[in-house]
Amino acid sequence: MKPVFATFLLVCLILGSSFFEATEAGSNGLLKYQKNQGFCDSKCAARCAKAGVQDRCLKYCGICCEKCQCVPSGTYGNKHECPCYRDLKNSKGKSKCP
Repeated sequence: MKPVFATFLLVCLILGSSFFEATEAGSNGLLKYQKNQGFCDSKCAARCAKAGVQDRCLKYCGICCEKCQCVPSGTYGNKHECPCYRDLKNSKGKSKCP
C-alpha cells in the first residue's frame, strides 16, 4: 500500500508543479497585454482626440496599435512614422487604421 501512495503523491507533485508553471506563464502574458493596453489607450486617445466618431476611431486605433505596437503622432496623417499601421487594410482595401 505504501508504494502506491508514494507513487500517487509523486504524480500529484509533478502535475502540480507543471500547472503552476503554466499559470505563471499565463500571468506574464496578461501583464504584457495590460502594459500594451495602457500604451495603446493613451496613444489612441491622442490620435482620436478630434475624430468625429470617437468610439469607432478608438476601436480601430486600438486594434492597429495592438498589432503594430505603434501609433503615428498627431490626430491625422504622419502614417509614415509607423509602416505597419499605415499598411493594415480592411476587406475593401482601404486603410484600417485611423
